[in-house]
Amino acid sequence: MTKEEYKDLLYHLQVELVKFQKHVIESNMQVCVIFEGRDTAGKDGIIKRFLQHLSPREVRTVALGKPSEKDQLSWYFQRYVPHLPSGQEITLFNRSWYNRAGVERVMKFCTENELQSFFQEVGNFEQMLTHSGMIFFKYYLDISKPEQKRRLEDRKNNPLKQWKLSPIDDKAQKLWKEYSKARDDMFIRTSFNYAPWFVVNACDKRTARINVIRHFLSQMEYDSKNEPLLAYDPNVVCRFDQSCYQNGFIQQ
Repeated sequence: MTKEEYKDLLYHLQVELVKFQKHVIESNMQVCVIFEGRDTAGKDGIIKRFLQHLSPREVRTVALGKPSEKDQLSWYFQRYVPHLPSGQEITLFNRSWYNRAGVERVMKFCTENELQSFFQEVGNFEQMLTHSGMIFFKYYLDISKPEQKRRLEDRKNNPLKQWKLSPIDDKAQKLWKEYSKARDDMFIRTSFNYAPWFVVNACDKRTARINVIRHFLSQMEYDSKNEPLLAYDPNVVCRFDQSCYQNGFIQQ
């Protein structure tokens, strides 16, 4: 889509997000959305467009840093619980407890026992969230290896993106296959009926942003909902199942 088409669509979708937030506040809802994905996949950009025109009092972004010594001695999920949304709140996680199944696993920041404990516990943890009535969504942004390489180079050369660089970025291309294997295992073991993964083809940033917002709002109920506007492209956002591999939707 052209830049003008993108801006026009985004404006109308952000109007829908404002309508949805009003409904969240009036209905005392708790909304939690987590964004995972490869380095440079566009999590920051999607979250920024989600929040751009929402009331900051009832919406938060959570992007936790390196665990403290206290965190390392605590139950793994404990550091995330205080950041979950209360009534009337929307919380977006820029990476989440799934760090353990991705970065920590690949970079050897956790033990095998810690990894297996995570897989044993995460289903019950997310079932408690959804059983409590929380609206809970999981998006994984996927990109191709060449596209990631291009974006990493852009980060290195663009002075306005220097803050995005990290030592882990340097390993992203070298450990591509290891990250793919960890991602696939995560999908198979943690895409639950009550909390499925939705995979996003994020090679085109504008298309990904538009379709993630469309997909999310299409699943929600709120007053004056513009249904035709929310028709998302299933070739950009799809619920994880084995067909995602068969049709080449997930990058290898």
